[in-house]
Amino acid sequence: MRLSLVAILVPDYDEGIAFFDALGFVLVQDEPRGPGKRWVVMRPQGGGSDILLARAVGDQRDAIGQQAGGRVGFFLTTTDFADDARRIEAAGGTFEERPRNEEYGCVAVFRDPWGNRWDLIEPLVLPTSGPGVRS
Repeated sequence: MRLSLVAILVPDYDEGIAFFDALGFVLVQDEPRGPGKRWVVMRPQGGGSDILLARAVGDQRDAIGQQAGGRVGFFLTTTDFADDARRIEAAGGTFEERPRNEEYGCVAVFRDPWGNRWDLIEPLVLPTSGPGVRS
């Protein structure tokens, strides 16, 4: 098995597409799925799990930005921290802290435009094989 999709609740499909497109993700699917519903999948250029943008309806709106209960729930790995941090901020993301050096690399927590917490991580050594690495 492999994890192929992670759903992120958004208030609007096009708003979600615009944010992830600005980060360099590729729109791989955008298909109607019934009245007011679409199947919208974004793929990170560097590999990893795809993101399904799920437009929240009804009570689901209360969970927008809180999918991980306030914890960091999503992790982006980069080879150019400074460039990708600028891209995140330009797209509407907000960093909660300055980058810090840990034993595994440079990391900082940011929030996407809806409030979800993410880590942007530039590892000291990027993995060349193993789970989550596409060949």
